[in-house]
Amino acid sequence: MKKLLVFIAIVAIGLIAWLNMPKIAPYYKQLTKERVGLNLDLQPLSQKDAHFVGSKKCKECHNEEYHDWHKSQHSKMIQDIKSDPSVVVADFKSLPTDADFTLKDAVYTVGSKFKQRYMIPAKINGKDDFRLGNYQWNTQTGKWQHFKPYKYWYHDSYPHDNKQFPTSNTCDGCHFTGYMSTEKRVERAIACEACHGAGSNHAKDSDNPIYKASLSDPIRTNEVCLQCHMRNRDKRLDGNDTAKSLWMKAKDYPAGYEAGKPLIDYKKMAPFELGKETKEFWANGSAKKNRTQGNEYIHDTMYQHGITCINCHNPHKLTNTAKKPEGNGACLKCHSFGSVIGPHQKSLEAHTHHKANSKGSLCIECHMPKTGKHTGKSPLTVRTHRFKL
Repeated sequence: MKKLLVFIAIVAIGLIAWLNMPKIAPYYKQLTKERVGLNLDLQPLSQKDAHFVGSKKCKECHNEEYHDWHKSQHSKMIQDIKSDPSVVVADFKSLPTDADFTLKDAVYTVGSKFKQRYMIPAKINGKDDFRLGNYQWNTQTGKWQHFKPYKYWYHDSYPHDNKQFPTSNTCDGCHFTGYMSTEKRVERAIACEACHGAGSNHAKDSDNPIYKASLSDPIRTNEVCLQCHMRNRDKRLDGNDTAKSLWMKAKDYPAGYEAGKPLIDYKKMAPFELGKETKEFWANGSAKKNRTQGNEYIHDTMYQHGITCINCHNPHKLTNTAKKPEGNGACLKCHSFGSVIGPHQKSLEAHTHHKANSKGSLCIECHMPKTGKHTGKSPLTVRTHRFKL
């Protein structure tokens, strides 16, 4: 009798797994891929001598993807004030009197969803560059907020003066396509080639492949996003080196990296020690600031099991939120009730102990609570990517 019960239990578990397979399989198929080394260069050979051509060239063949991207926040990261003054969201009439810039000085805007900063042409360290104004516009409070770009890990690498603080080493690698690998501001946006690499040879002949992250090993797939969505240190810092050792040289992005190359060769992750609060993290490892998704996620079970950023986010339609239908749709594709990977309860209310249509029954409110901020005076806006909470 006991053996029969064990047999029935095994069959039941197998049946449950089989019933859930249609939902689970698409998201776990990465686990069957051949694992590749973190230091292997996955760029197609045809990209090795390619140069950047810009998103409008991509549009000629990829019109749908282009239009989706053009409506996303990625396409609006850097905007030209002179060609379209409407991109300015701040009230310059209320700009504090101790501001070191005016609207006439600013050439580009940086961001617009949570905050907006302003780029001003400047001669720094002997070359033409840009700097940021000493005030930023907080879109959530509708007020100007003092901004000191040197209040970051690299603050000892630069003069404590906005006018001598170059965006080229601290901002442009992630905000301008092409700058990370060529030090040329090819496109004022996080555009196609920021994620696919230089596209001239592919544009010339579509038989020349271009890097496509979704076809890679899951860890390498995530690297395309983590090139910028992971807080880092300059790769050249070693041992007890301080930021001061890289005077006027420290870079806050993986200089030289291009999609498909091994990120590990270009990026050093921001340090974290459990129980110790840092500039980027709370003592428990949760994010204090934006752009820390990767730092949290690489320690999570889902990352280790092969779930990638693009399983939850559509990189072309990115609007800063997951590509989820109403409520818990994205999570329930894998985590249907009673499934082998949980939740093991039979209903939403049984799992959350909240009414089904309430905020307390949204997966992200418990598993991705807001722990970080985009600016010091903003409310919590950054959701953790640890998922263990």
